[in-house]
Amino acid sequence: MEPGTRTAYLPRIVDDELNVLCAELPAVALEGPRAVGKTETALRRATTVHRLDDVAELDVARADPSRLAKGDPLVLIDEWQRLPASWDVVRRAVDANPHTPQFLLTGSAAPAQVPTHSGAGRIVTVRMRPLSLAERGLGTPTVSLGHLLGIDRAVVEGASPLRLEDYAAQITGSGFPALVGRSQRATRAFLDGYVDRIAERHVHEQGRTVRNRAALRRWMAAYAAATSTTAMFEKIRDAASPGEADKPTKATTIVYRAALEGLWVIEELPAWLPAWLPARNHLRRLASAPVHQLADPALAARLLEVDADTLLEGRASGHSIPRDASLLGALFQSLVTLSVRVYAQANEAKVFHLRTQGGEHEVDLIVQGPGGRIVALEVKLRQTASDSDTRHLRWLAERIGPALADAAVITTGPEAYRRPDGIAVIPAALLTA
Repeated sequence: MEPGTRTAYLPRIVDDELNVLCAELPAVALEGPRAVGKTETALRRATTVHRLDDVAELDVARADPSRLAKGDPLVLIDEWQRLPASWDVVRRAVDANPHTPQFLLTGSAAPAQVPTHSGAGRIVTVRMRPLSLAERGLGTPTVSLGHLLGIDRAVVEGASPLRLEDYAAQITGSGFPALVGRSQRATRAFLDGYVDRIAERHVHEQGRTVRNRAALRRWMAAYAAATSTTAMFEKIRDAASPGEADKPTKATTIVYRAALEGLWVIEELPAWLPAWLPARNHLRRLASAPVHQLADPALAARLLEVDADTLLEGRASGHSIPRDASLLGALFQSLVTLSVRVYAQANEAKVFHLRTQGGEHEVDLIVQGPGGRIVALEVKLRQTASDSDTRHLRWLAERIGPALADAAVITTGPEAYRRPDGIAVIPAALLTA
């Protein structure tokens, strides 16, 4: 796509999930960070629209929240968190008529004031993320995560035109739909403004007090440097304030983290701690620390002030966060994690990481399907997969046996294939839901 060109609505993998839920359930809440396309996706389904990010409409709704329940369905309440009472209005309307699809809510942050009722049993929540690789129009994906999770061995084949420099461009180019086709300079300006608004306004809209916005920005950059690691938060704090005797307190950094999680800017990857393992299984020694991830690796790149060329040249980010791979490798893993999360959600699956307490074994991504079947994925910044790259996958296969539906190495290479040991090798751009 040439710089400056724009597309119409980009179909999203989450569309299929919304089509089913909005046709059968009385209320659905679509949540995710700002700029991921929630409103545009919701508007394609709504008949009545209440935009609570419009000051005039918000004032009217504050005066009479019950108005939000009126109108022909589906009724869209956009940015509902600006008026938490809207959640309770929807909940009461669903109680009165639980069998008719009525509402679609969108939210870009957890509300400053928690609704009086959780909405459990009335409002179903759906997560929306930035564009996965499969949604960016980079070619035709040929390997389905759903098939990898299936009982029969999935077919693994296909060729990708993408090379390492293309993946670097996708990392820094962002998965926000508004940036598709934008120039590098426009993309950088957008992302810089996005980060500035988080520090200067959005955190405070949540009702959280951050007195030192520059310190928050430095902490965000240190967190970005910790992408795809399990670095302790003390190390992130130290990296955010090098050489300073008066470092932010633990309580202050907890506020930073909670605020960014509430904005869905941080989405950490939890550790896989399956309860069904036999008591004597060696996997009982799994570590529980999460892997640090921002919602979009492009945000991490901008916070660290690196572009695609910088990543390809292997220049350091300037933050002393220990990691096993290059910054490009860490951000490539973040890009793959974002994509796999989108594909897993379409298959009603969850995504974790695995690491033993001593660090002897780790698997980058564990996808657990609704039937308990597992797909294990290693992410490697290389074109092929060696025996060394697959050793953790083979170790896991020995430990969990038939529960492992499939295993694969996700690469930057040109072709998808299976190794003689049965482990798949899949270019990141060829994987889809």
